[in-house]
Amino acid sequence: MNNSPIIRNLGLQAYLPIWEAMQTFTQQRDATTPDEIWIVEHPPVYTQGLNGKPEHLLKATDIPIVKSDRGGQITYHAPGQLVVYTLLDLNRSKLNIRQVVTLLENAMINSLAQYGILAIAKPEAPGVYVDGKKIGSVGLRVKKGCCYHGLSLNNNIDLTPFNAINTCGFAGLKVTSLAEQGVTIHTHELAIPVVSALLTALTP
Repeated sequence: MNNSPIIRNLGLQAYLPIWEAMQTFTQQRDATTPDEIWIVEHPPVYTQGLNGKPEHLLKATDIPIVKSDRGGQITYHAPGQLVVYTLLDLNRSKLNIRQVVTLLENAMINSLAQYGILAIAKPEAPGVYVDGKKIGSVGLRVKKGCCYHGLSLNNNIDLTPFNAINTCGFAGLKVTSLAEQGVTIHTHELAIPVVSALLTALTP
């Protein structure tokens, strides 16, 4: 049996149907279901984590807010941001949730390094940072010993809407992007090293 995850390029998709599809996939999968990795971009949307605090939305905007079931606080998705959802059987892969978070962070760090961007992870604040600014986020949910949701990496995205939130629950946290760091690349191209790093880590 091939244990390599199935890759799905979904293009630009509304957040809510994709979230519901992840839930359905996870509920219906069994011990033989292959893992999947979904590559997607979302129209502008704020997503609030399961235990998200409403005060982290600092001002009203026209951007819709979805109360999601992932971990973490509020964040922002929009075109120009790479989103990679990892639908993994943790029991089968013998991974715990902390290991998956590290795996996602390392995939972003290693990919950014290929473009000359030095990024780091912070144990106390999951995600990936460049000079103290957040460039990549991680959020996961576990059900039935399987996880879903994943990572988001700011490529060439309008960063202005982040000003309306305490990104990931941290007041004053600045955000950045590959474009702001001087790297010009299509988001579907950025997906290649990120997903490649994930496959390397996940495939025995």
